[in-house]
Amino acid sequence: MDRELLQKASRGDEPALQSLLERHLDGLQAYIRLQAGDLIRRKESVSDLVQSVCCEVLQEAENFDYRGEPQFRRWLYTAALRKVIDKNRYYRAGKRDAMREVSGVHLPQGSAEDSRLLQVYGDFCTPSREAIVQEELARIETAFQQLPDHYREIVTMSRIWRFTNRQIAEELGKTEDAVRMLLGRALARFSSLLEANKSAENKEEPRPSAESSSSEPEA
Repeated sequence: MDRELLQKASRGDEPALQSLLERHLDGLQAYIRLQAGDLIRRKESVSDLVQSVCCEVLQEAENFDYRGEPQFRRWLYTAALRKVIDKNRYYRAGKRDAMREVSGVHLPQGSAEDSRLLQVYGDFCTPSREAIVQEELARIETAFQQLPDHYREIVTMSRIWRFTNRQIAEELGKTEDAVRMLLGRALARFSSLLEANKSAENKEEPRPSAESSSSEPEA
């Protein structure tokens, strides 16, 4: 990464911080989607939530002390988690939406955005190339939500936060071997859930009737 950019970011320079944020948008969007759940995603777009988090991070630029990528990601994703928790409380309390408009960081929209999210998710599973992107995103997110909390945590830290096993071990107070084993079990469980959900979907799909399958168009 550009040393001059990092030096400016370490001094709390807002344009430099904005450039750093733009480099982490895909991971941030994936993280918020996975943490938000159905309730929040029904109420607000994930892009709006990402924009809001970025705006708040930029507003705290004066208090920012850049000490490396892991620390920056921890700071960024902690801000995102606070946003998700606040929104969850907000909607569970039955209050009306008070989302304010924000600007400053460009976010991709539409199918290209979904494809980029699928690439991020591809770090902890192998999305089907033949699947429709939206359907594959839904399958992955459903399987992720079905994981136990401690599995979701370690998969998130490894595949979304991009922490090394050593960094995860320091964060969780575990040995690297313990992290490696736990992550392996978590990814194996995720893979089995994904396959089970796909099998269930295939069983639910209606099969063509014998009459329709045997009939052919007239020449």
